Amino acid sequence: MKAVRVAAHGGPEVLTVVELPTPKPGPGQVLIAVEAAGVNFIDIYQRTGFYSVTLPAILGQEAAGRVAGVGSDVQDWRVGDRVGFVSGQGAYADSVIVPADRLVPVPKGVSTRDAAAALLQGMTAHYLTTDTYPLKVGDTCLVHAAAGGVGLLLVQVAKFKGAKVIGTVSTSEKSALAREAGADHVINYLEEDFESAVKQITVGRGVQVVYDSVGQATFMKSLNVLSPRGMLVTFGQSSGPVPPIDPLILSQRGSLFLTRPTLWHYVASREALLARAAETLGWVAEGRMKVRIDSVFPLSGVADAHRRLESRRSTGKLLLIP
Repeated sequence: MKAVRVAAHGGPEVLTVVELPTPKPGPGQVLIAVEAAGVNFIDIYQRTGFYSVTLPAILGQEAAGRVAGVGSDVQDWRVGDRVGFVSGQGAYADSVIVPADRLVPVPKGVSTRDAAAALLQGMTAHYLTTDTYPLKVGDTCLVHAAAGGVGLLLVQVAKFKGAKVIGTVSTSEKSALAREAGADHVINYLEEDFESAVKQITVGRGVQVVYDSVGQATFMKSLNVLSPRGMLVTFGQSSGPVPPIDPLILSQRGSLFLTRPTLWHYVASREALLARAAETLGWVAEGRMKVRIDSVFPLSGVADAHRRLESRRSTGKLLLIP
């Protein structure tokens, strides 16, 4: 099989396509023929060594495709089933072994490309708005990187949950995309200060929640635009890690809440994974959540995919197609 392997931490140039033996599924395992794999910031963090991963490693935690083989004790899956996963390792390949209990079915009406594009980022939007801070009618939320992969989905989910959405972007093209997704107000943070703009939009009241995947560049100002007892949800760090914070700051700014969630804790059980994936992919099938695929790359173009994601020029999902 063909796979993208990292033998040493570094820039995109360390991503190498290699030929390896196709693995065979053991007990409790399923062999997946990958049709599309998602490219995510966690892959970049593992490539650079910011997140620990044992080397050499095949990157990629999200993909969709068809079952190509099952272990002797696997009962739930059959060869040919359309499936996806978000918590495996080795998705940057044309074949990958995944534990049977971490697979989810891809429903009719959803392509494997859309499933690969929607699973990690769609379930992230799902848990952020449903569990971390359950949005309700009348809430106002601030979504940073509102035209990014998660951002566009967050905006859509927030709107059909009845919230008012303020989004931040960096270009006029991204502004148009965020508005198309349903954002009520869009702020180009390169042209105006988002803190001042949010306070003006909310007439000084602030927002109930900020969903922040940017990190370092937006963190303190995000705290400043929260209403009393509001919540800052920092779930990414595309601009760099957030600096240390004195908890007293949260009290001084209105008894604020600060959380740093990750999807894995919200899909830890089989039941939680199936339920969250079913509702997320159901939204895609119904057309309530529209997935935007920014670009697709062959395995040989994986370095370009990483460069595009790191540049923060992408608007939507990046996929590898083996």
